This record gives sequence, structure tokens and C-alpha cells, in this order.
Amino acid sequence: MIDVHRLRILREVARHGSFNKAATALLCTPSAVSQQIAALERTLGADVVSRSTRGVELTEPGRLLVEAADAIAAELQLVQQQIAELSSITAKLTIATFTSGGRRLLPDALQRLCAEHPELEVAILECEPEESLPLVRSGQADIALAYHFDGPPPARPGDRSGLEWTELMIDPLWLVLPPGHRFTADSEVHFADLSEERWVLGCIKTAGFVRDHAALAGFDLRVSCSATDYFFALSLVGAGVGISLLPGLALDQVPPGLTVVPLARPRPSRHIGVAVSQRRAAAARPYIDLLAAELESAASRL
Repeated sequence: MIDVHRLRILREVARHGSFNKAATALLCTPSAVSQQIAALERTLGADVVSRSTRGVELTEPGRLLVEAADAIAAELQLVQQQIAELSSITAKLTIATFTSGGRRLLPDALQRLCAEHPELEVAILECEPEESLPLVRSGQADIALAYHFDGPPPARPGDRSGLEWTELMIDPLWLVLPPGHRFTADSEVHFADLSEERWVLGCIKTAGFVRDHAALAGFDLRVSCSATDYFFALSLVGAGVGISLLPGLALDQVPPGLTVVPLARPRPSRHIGVAVSQRRAAAARPYIDLLAAELESAASRL
């Protein structure tokens, strides 16, 4: 029988990449962590970590165990939440959302939900997908409005993510140009034609995505500013600091004088969707389903 306490220790080792850091998180000694991992390996008859001077890494059996441990932890969190709901007269719904999606999609979706269910207590967490999806997986959030860039979605049917992902819309990135720029009259612009431009990047994650596309086009970005706010980025473009590439959801309030132009295909895009837990609490399910449906309607109107 696998010891659940040892699974918890293995999760911390996987999270921190060393026995010492895991021991600090668990408030015990590195020796105790090492002994528990060794005992787990004796129980399994297989190594769960590979040790080196650089730290520890999960073996394939270790990775499978950590996935199982994550599922167990999420299940226990869900049970704890359900028990709390049994003794509570207040219905609660926790929503995790990224900023631009929350600003453009969430208010309309919440309007009907709150009108039809005045008893519902809503809590909204503003966070990026790398934070919001684990919150849903662990039961700390009921639903996440999230996104991923071009490529596979964060969850697929039959995988072990513990999530269900429903795509709502595709949000292309648009080229934003200052007044008088040479491309303002063009119907579309090829990414490769932007190699000599100065850039204003609008957020850390979008910046990485834009850098990757520039590399595919054969050049490095010449960056004047890496902002963390789309409105700040737009103001800098308006000042002539550089051009920018921003998601459509962030371009509902473009300052006068700026020009928004599409890129030639294939256009880099964000894929907006909702993530819910496969093991979501029965009490919250009607609210989750209604909110997901309203978010889909809001996205279709855009």
C-alpha cells in the first residue's frame, strides 16, 4: 500500500527540485525527506527520483505518482469544499480570470447569473492561466476564464489534467501603429516586413509569443519597452516609441491617431476558453454551467 504522506513529500520534492527545499517547505530535515522517498521506492520496487549534484528529477514512475498525488489532493479539496457547503447556507462561486478577458467578457456574463441567483456569493480572482488552471484543478476556483496561444489546448478529452476545456473564441493579435507610420494604409502586413521596427511589448506572456514569431520570421525584436499593461503600451505607441502587437480583446479603447492593422496569415492568436474541473462540486454545477453558457454568448457577440 502506498503511503499518502510519502506521496505528499514526493509532490514537494517534484515542486522544488531538491530534498533541501522540499524539507524547508515541509518543516522537516532533508534527511527525513530522503528517508521517506527511499521508503516509497522500496514499497514500489522502483526509483521515483534520479539524484545528481544538480538536484533531483522525477523518473517516469515518479511522474505517474505525482499525477496521482495531484488527483488525490484535488479530490480531498473537493470533499472538504462539499462538507463546508453542507453546513453553509450561502451559495458561493469562485471565478478565476485573466484581465482583458475578464474586462470584456465577464461583466455581461455575470449580469444574468447575479440577476437570476441573488443568493449567490461571487468571488473573482484576477490571475493568468498558469495560476488559474491549477486553482480549478485543486478546487480553489470553480471555473477559469483563460487562454492559450496557438498550439494544443490546456486540456483534452481523456487526458489526466483533471480539467474540461471549452473554447469560446479566437482572439488574433493586431498590429498597432503610431500616427504617420508607413504601414497605416496597408490592408495587412507581413511579419517579416517588421524586422527594422522598434517594439513596445504589452505584457510578459504576449511578449514571449511575439518574440517566437519574430524568430520564425528570421529576426530579433528591437524592444523599446516591455510593459505589463496594454493601455500603457498603447500610450507609448501613440508617443511614437514603437509599434506593438496586441490581442483584439485589449483594443476596445484605442487612443485617437493610432491605426490597427491585421497581420497576414497565419495570424498569431490567443484561444480564449473556460476550464472547469472534471470533479466539480454538485452544488456549484448549475452556477458553473450557467456562467459558462453566458460567457459563450458574450464571446459570440464580440
